[in-house]
Amino acid sequence: MSDYLQVSTATETRDVGVQLAEGAVAARLAASAQVVGPITSVFWHHGTQGTGEEWQVLLYTTAERYPQLERFVLEEHPWTNPQVSAVPIVQGSPEYLAWLSRSVEDV
Repeated sequence: MSDYLQVSTATETRDVGVQLAEGAVAARLAASAQVVGPITSVFWHHGTQGTGEEWQVLLYTTAERYPQLERFVLEEHPWTNPQVSAVPIVQGSPEYLAWLSRSVEDV
C-alpha cells in the first residue's frame, strides 16, 4: 500500500471547492490541494441518471492522515453523501514526497 494518496471529491461551486481545500490544508490534513473545473459529471442520483457541472477538488495527503481528511471532507461538505475517494501515489520525487509528509505532520 502506498504511503501517499491523491484524494478527490467534487463540489457544486468553485467557492465551496476552495473552502474545502483551504480548510484541509490549514488543518494540515492535506499538504496541498487543487480545484479543477468546471468539469462535467455523469452520475446516478436517487435512481435517475443525471449530468451536472461540478468542480473537482484534489487533495494530497498520507495514508496515515487519510481517515482525518475523509472525516473533515464529509463533515464540511454541503452534500449529504459526497464522493470521497483516494488513489495511491505510486511514484514521486523524493523531495516532493518528503515535503508532503512534513506538511501533514500532526503538530
